[in-house]
Amino acid sequence: MATADVITLERAKSRDLAFAGGIVCILAILFLPIPPVLIDMGLALSIAVSVLILMVALWIQKPLEFSAFPTVLLIVTMLRLALGIATTRMILSNGHHGVSAAGHVINGFSQFVMSGDFVIGIVVFIILITVNFLVITKGATRIAEVGARFTLDAIPGKQMAIDADLNAGLIDDKEAQQRRRELEEESAFFGSMDGASKFVRGEAVASLITIAVNIFGGIIIGVTRHGMPLSKAADVFTKLSVGDGLVSQIPALIVSLAAGLLVSKGGTRGTAEQAVMGQLGAYPRALIVSAALMFLFAIVPGMPLIPFAALGVLLGFVAYTIPKRLAEQQAAAKAKAAAVEEQSRVETKDSVKESLKTAEIELCLGKHLSVQLLSKHGEIAHRVNKMRRKFAQQYGFVVPDIKLSDSLSLPPKSYQVKIHGSVIATQETRPGELLVVLGDGPTPDVPGDEVREPAFGMRAMWISDAYAAEVKREGFSPVDSNSVLLTHLSEVIRNNLPQLLSYKDMRTLFDRLDPEYKRLIDDICPSQISYSGLQAVLKLLLAERVSIRNLHLILEAIAEIAPHARRTEQLVEHVRMRISQQICGDLAEGGALNVLRLGNRWDLVFHQSLRRDQKGDVIEFDIDPRLVEQFGTEATEAIKQKLKEAHSFAIVTAPDARPYVRMIIERLFPTLPVLSHLEIARGVEIRSLGTIS
Repeated sequence: MATADVITLERAKSRDLAFAGGIVCILAILFLPIPPVLIDMGLALSIAVSVLILMVALWIQKPLEFSAFPTVLLIVTMLRLALGIATTRMILSNGHHGVSAAGHVINGFSQFVMSGDFVIGIVVFIILITVNFLVITKGATRIAEVGARFTLDAIPGKQMAIDADLNAGLIDDKEAQQRRRELEEESAFFGSMDGASKFVRGEAVASLITIAVNIFGGIIIGVTRHGMPLSKAADVFTKLSVGDGLVSQIPALIVSLAAGLLVSKGGTRGTAEQAVMGQLGAYPRALIVSAALMFLFAIVPGMPLIPFAALGVLLGFVAYTIPKRLAEQQAAAKAKAAAVEEQSRVETKDSVKESLKTAEIELCLGKHLSVQLLSKHGEIAHRVNKMRRKFAQQYGFVVPDIKLSDSLSLPPKSYQVKIHGSVIATQETRPGELLVVLGDGPTPDVPGDEVREPAFGMRAMWISDAYAAEVKREGFSPVDSNSVLLTHLSEVIRNNLPQLLSYKDMRTLFDRLDPEYKRLIDDICPSQISYSGLQAVLKLLLAERVSIRNLHLILEAIAEIAPHARRTEQLVEHVRMRISQQICGDLAEGGALNVLRLGNRWDLVFHQSLRRDQKGDVIEFDIDPRLVEQFGTEATEAIKQKLKEAHSFAIVTAPDARPYVRMIIERLFPTLPVLSHLEIARGVEIRSLGTIS
């Protein structure tokens, strides 16, 4: 064992022995005669300990910090009673020698407090007894009784709250044990205070009996044993008895006040000064009204001017300074919180764990573009927020925040779009110039560089903004570089919607549903489909740009088919049929849905390529690669012809073949929708544009 541990253990043992010795000394005072010098020291110690107890009760933050108060109260009460017995013995045995027979402390109180007149002393003593017994002690006892009762009644609920926080992961086992320990200590403390307050009441009664015994017993002993005149014996023993009563009642009153402060503190945190002055001074208007009332009393005839005027000035000054002090404290608190937050942000930014995090969507800018966009940060932020709001309305979930960053590794006028840290697109833009989208049309008669438009890959031309009016007269619509960049970003996000629907986003969508649909999710998850299976269904829908805004309809469709199908593709096809009205409504133009049919030949080819099991479910797609190439060539020719005619349309095929037709078409035209015959909603006007054949 280390030397420091040995010293600490020895000190603890010596404190234990000293404490036990003090208790034995208190008990010894009850039976052994004590000289006046030791009685003076004991009475002084009683006063000092009572003042110490009062100061501790004033400065503790919460009552449980002084949980030893009932024990301390018992000890100091026993000390005063023992000293009372010792002084009674001294008064009755040596009282005939005069008022200094019981020590200088009692003599001093008899001369100072009573002003040499025992009648004054008796009146003061009775008042102290009344205040202590009927006011302070009785009120503190009632508060302790009610506090103990309500604390015991609240224990089950508080224990359940602790268990709930522990089960929810809000606290750990260690903190739960600490809270339970505090709960036990709180109930034990108020229960002990309920009984400890009886000590003070009993001591008040004992003091009355003691002073009566001292007076009448002393007079009888002085007259019969020592031959003192009755008047002198009455004067001496009354002064000694009342002085002894005052010496014992003043510490008792102080300790009673400490007990009252302790139990009346309740759930208020902070010292007594903070609790009382902080709340009394928290309302400047109340102080102003009080100050005005004091000034009113000061000018009333017959009332003293100086006391009321001084109080009015003091209250007015406090009412003036409190708002300023509160404002300074709030500013200091905000500055401190901002400093702590900044420090935490810097530490987090510099930490290794932070380097492992990747932004879900990141727009990385070259040096030149970064400077330009920073100068228009407000406009860019507004347009980005507008774009995210549009995505939320169109597709039914909020895409993640878009992080703007700069990179010295990029060319000055280039930018990159990253999804989960992976580069999806890299393009160059020209700040200060305009982009004219040409498509398959003519070229404007102005100088410029012909390029490919980044969002859709169409022919375009960069021109100087000086030629904007001229190209507009020729019928073109020039676009500024920021709009080109944001349009490209929007299209990249639209093409990667499945990657942006995280598990967290899906659970957030579920939390916003009505309680009935939450119960529906509980019914099917995880008994029929897992949450990750639901996420896979939603991702496949978003992959074909099908909105999930009608989430309740999607969940109903999944609940219908989940008991009978396990493959995600089968679930998705059923969901698409259930929300066909939404799909057709999103694709229709002017109330009509333009469709391009597959043709009988290709319908037959795809039908023959499907391999089925005994139940009739498709298990394999087996098609000759030459037929795939031929279908791609014919589909490209037919689709491009319709696109030249500026038609917005969808390809329609058989339900079983739809996923496989989509698989081929999306590699040629990623944004072109492919529908099955069963996804054409009733009541939708169909306008056929032809066939792929």
